Amino acid sequence: MSSQAVHGGTGQRSQDVSWPVRSGLMPPVTGFYTPRTETGLALAGSLRPGETAVLVTADEVARSLGPLGGTGKTQLAVAIAGAYWRQRSVDLLCWVSATGRDSVLLGYAQALADVGAAGPAAAPEEAAAQFLGWLARTSRPWLAILDDLADPAVLAGLWPHGPAGRVMVTTNRPDTALRAPSPRVMEVGVFSRRESLNYLSARLNAEPDLWSGALDLATELGFLPVALAQAGAVVAEAAIDCRQYRSRIAGRQLPGAAGRGAVAPSVIDTTSALSLEVAGQLPPAGLARPALALTSMLDPNGIPGAVLTSRATCMFLSRYRGGMGVDEAEARAAVHNLARLGLVTIDTTTPARTVRVHPLVQASIRQAMTSGESDYAALSAADALLQAWPRPPVPAAFDQALRDCTARLRETAGALLWTPECHPVLIRAGQSLDSSKLIGPAITYWQAMTDIGRPALGAAHAHTVYARNRLAEAYEAAGRPGDAVVLYELTAAEWERGLGPAHPDTLAVRSRLARAYRAAGRPADAIRLAKPTLAGLAQVHGPDHPETQAVRSELAQAYLAAGTWAEATGILREILADRQRTLGPDHPDTLAARGDLAGSLRAAGQLDEALPLLERTVTGRAQIQGRDHPATITARASLAAGYLAAGRHRDAIAIYKRVLADRQQQQGPDHPDTLAARRDLAGAYLEARKPREALPLYQRVLADRERVQGPDHPDTLAARRDLAGAYQSARKRSAALPLYKRTLADCERVLGHDHPLTRATRENLLAATRS
Repeated sequence: MSSQAVHGGTGQRSQDVSWPVRSGLMPPVTGFYTPRTETGLALAGSLRPGETAVLVTADEVARSLGPLGGTGKTQLAVAIAGAYWRQRSVDLLCWVSATGRDSVLLGYAQALADVGAAGPAAAPEEAAAQFLGWLARTSRPWLAILDDLADPAVLAGLWPHGPAGRVMVTTNRPDTALRAPSPRVMEVGVFSRRESLNYLSARLNAEPDLWSGALDLATELGFLPVALAQAGAVVAEAAIDCRQYRSRIAGRQLPGAAGRGAVAPSVIDTTSALSLEVAGQLPPAGLARPALALTSMLDPNGIPGAVLTSRATCMFLSRYRGGMGVDEAEARAAVHNLARLGLVTIDTTTPARTVRVHPLVQASIRQAMTSGESDYAALSAADALLQAWPRPPVPAAFDQALRDCTARLRETAGALLWTPECHPVLIRAGQSLDSSKLIGPAITYWQAMTDIGRPALGAAHAHTVYARNRLAEAYEAAGRPGDAVVLYELTAAEWERGLGPAHPDTLAVRSRLARAYRAAGRPADAIRLAKPTLAGLAQVHGPDHPETQAVRSELAQAYLAAGTWAEATGILREILADRQRTLGPDHPDTLAARGDLAGSLRAAGQLDEALPLLERTVTGRAQIQGRDHPATITARASLAAGYLAAGRHRDAIAIYKRVLADRQQQQGPDHPDTLAARRDLAGAYLEARKPREALPLYQRVLADRERVQGPDHPDTLAARRDLAGAYQSARKRSAALPLYKRTLADCERVLGHDHPLTRATRENLLAATRS
């Protein structure tokens, strides 16, 4: 493994990591970069541990050019980060694109893996919380760069901090500093005169004769870094001097104001137009402008190269050749010509963020396009994204780049992508969030898709209904079954009217609704719906079809939730018999069915039959899947619960201790399964009347859940209620009552008055008040 970087996502142990570590896709330093010794690089030495530096566009430039920057904040951040890295001043250098919450979550999750602190299969939200906890605790010096923060709300609850760390944010939002911990605002303006001359000198070093008139040119361009980059590229490519370049732009732009930093609003329009003219003359001639038009629709922070060489892109470019075909090599050459003239930058080291383009350049080319050209470019970009999006699994960085490009396209194209119906790339982007387990961003995305689809296409349109169902599934994944029920009920009613109650799609959504009813604490409704749904699926698909089997299992779980043990046990016996017959006694699905039956028997108090089944399940899992397999550990926890129900407290506590140790070793200390194992052990101690051992465990579970999952997560609320119950059992009424009251208020606020956890907490509070 390299001693300089770790980029894997394999969750290697911290002792296997070679330090220092660099995580994330940091942009390369642009060609001919000049150190900003007078306007920025000094920040590298003055950024103190625990401090957050917020790099914003200087006010005088923002007043001239608007909110799109252009002063080189990202390149300055790259240079500062590079200085820290070369000087070995940090053990972790973490670069995260902060354009969206999903990109921040995945960036943190990747960093957690890179420092060797990740357990297997942690969801991005959980991994991000673990990474922030690691930053807060570690003594290793670190630097985190959050690039291009478009909205401070993206970082709500996600600000990195810690005594050993430094944070740098690039943004065009000055109000970002209001939310940052220990903020220090650094305005980044244009180059100084000396820096401008140094840049042009380095850019034109091969041809010193081109230097004539350099200071006058820099002054006319307002010393703006992005404009100087384009001018230097044209001067070098066209072999003209700086004075001749000024002659070419004469009359194209508004007169520049005197004084450094007062940039004429049209300066980028002027320099970009001249760069496009020169680029368009390079072979393949005539493709530079349409190639830039396509990139102007996508994420400026990085476009996968595959998008810009796709079939859709080639078809788009061919239109500007009079219909003559354009192949992949010519499309690639057109992009390279843009790079030669300073209109884009190319990073050949990454397929995910291959081509970057400044937002000012994007805005300039979009402004020069007709509405017809803009629409054609947007639709072609959508087709290109869809063609470049591979089937899952997709590398996380590539997936994120495509989502970012789609998000920017949505902002640029607006309603066009919903005419005449939803473009498939919008569906694909949402599916990408789902498959990446980005639950919070998925809820936001599918809610927006539903809100747009309803007026654009109609509530009953297939795309609107699809978005609504994906939103319901995201709610389920987030532990919000009550919200899912509302959406599933709406879809089920519509499909029963339109398709009929026996249609497979109707039956499918009714099965999801039954599952949501049970999760929402409405087992009677789940049973009422699952019974006819099961009969319908058996008739449509047959009794052994996976969907039929799933609903049958769901019906059994609903009976269990309702406390009707006989019905649940009867169904689970049938399922076990079927699986033994079709799959054999040792198949994992058969073992799962045996465990479900044993759990039902345990809940019904039939421990004489349940305990042998539980023990047999543990033995079978260990033999077939291994002693350390997650399913074996889960079966072992179920056996401990059986022993606890039988009053065998010592046996239960011993097994729960082993389960907790196994979870910590296999999945890490902050994994939800580990937290649940610690809660189970605490409950066993409490059941054995050992509150002294139980209370510290309950307290740690609550603290860990608040840190990892947040204060309002349903699991955190349940942990708070559990701790209150433990206080009550330990006769610490003064501690129990306030915690019950706080938990009830939080449950009512977050989950609603009728949620099962809310109702249970209310009953606990009443009981504690009366005691």
